[in-house]
Amino acid sequence: MARSHRPDPPMNTTTSAFFLMLVLLCCASCALAQSGAAPDNARVQQLYEEAKSAEAQGNLSAATAKYESLLEIAPRLAPAYNNLGALYLRQREFKKAAAVLERGLKIDPRMSSASALMGISLYELGDYASARTRLEAALRANPKDDNAELFLANDLIKLGELNLAAGHLQQLCNRQPKNQEIWYTLGKVHMKLSERALAKLNEIDPDSVWVHQISGEVMESMKNYDGALIEYKKAVELAPNQPGIHYLLGNAYWALANWSNAAREFQTEIANDPSNCAAQWKIANTILEQRLDPEAALSNVDKALALCPTLAQAKVDRARALIRMDRNEEAVKDLQAAEKITPEEPSIHFLLGQALRSLGRTAEAKVEMDLFTKLEESARATTSERAKQVLGNKTNTSPNN
Repeated sequence: MARSHRPDPPMNTTTSAFFLMLVLLCCASCALAQSGAAPDNARVQQLYEEAKSAEAQGNLSAATAKYESLLEIAPRLAPAYNNLGALYLRQREFKKAAAVLERGLKIDPRMSSASALMGISLYELGDYASARTRLEAALRANPKDDNAELFLANDLIKLGELNLAAGHLQQLCNRQPKNQEIWYTLGKVHMKLSERALAKLNEIDPDSVWVHQISGEVMESMKNYDGALIEYKKAVELAPNQPGIHYLLGNAYWALANWSNAAREFQTEIANDPSNCAAQWKIANTILEQRLDPEAALSNVDKALALCPTLAQAKVDRARALIRMDRNEEAVKDLQAAEKITPEEPSIHFLLGQALRSLGRTAEAKVEMDLFTKLEESARATTSERAKQVLGNKTNTSPNN
């Protein structure tokens, strides 16, 4: 039984969400006009035209009344139930919408638009189990109905079926890759799934290597590197030979510019996992950051690239090593390859400009340095704008306002 109270809005809610169903309403109107259910009844056609006109003028109550009158004359005209249900839905009359759509579906169970609209009405009434049935039926009939699939995803979230919801949201993201609302909802679902997994980890063993590892990763994501070091060290103590853990510990040291400790952990990681190209590259990076032997850095970075040929930052550090060894021609080739992979990275253009200038290719060097300046200015402008927005939000929420 559907609950009468208004449920919480969907996770990705916007107040305009269900008004996207206007598409369905338009399709249903066409179906009504072409149905021929009562071709000899001029009054039915007149009421239909008047309903369309009222709706076009934004007079939904008048359009609703016309359809109600139409159905008194032609109670077997299934598309009219669809259109009337859609009008009720737009006016947030969810109980009326569900009731009239159910009547229409009894006459013509194949109306996928009516099934979708009924699913939305039931969702809005909080009857998530019944809504799921209707929305799934609508989606089976029309697998590319984005509106029905979005409501189904939110309905599954309400039912706690997060994995199924994530699958539908991923399908929507594939079809609408620029829709931030859908990506946001998918992110929220994954966060909830992560919370479940973490809770289960703690339930099984709160002092396990996995709990300390994930705790460190959470802290690292929040730039709390000192806290991450504590957790990663505990993980290393529990499982010193487990691949991945020494890399995480080394990476926390690396983020703090603690080069020697970082290099030690990366070396240990390679002993545990010789295929870890990121650890191999970062050993080279720590050598370069300390301005040590560039030939040693080149040796390590070549090992990294042998494992992962498209590792752009490794190509950049290879070029840095080559520049220090005055092998600028080779450095240019590496930097140009890195530029193709990550053209928006300013440091690549800066180093490429330096290498080209050393080779006397001043015109090309100027192009690269101009690109570097443009990208740097753009990055600073973006950072400044975000800072302004944050400060503006703080001002707007100040208790003195």
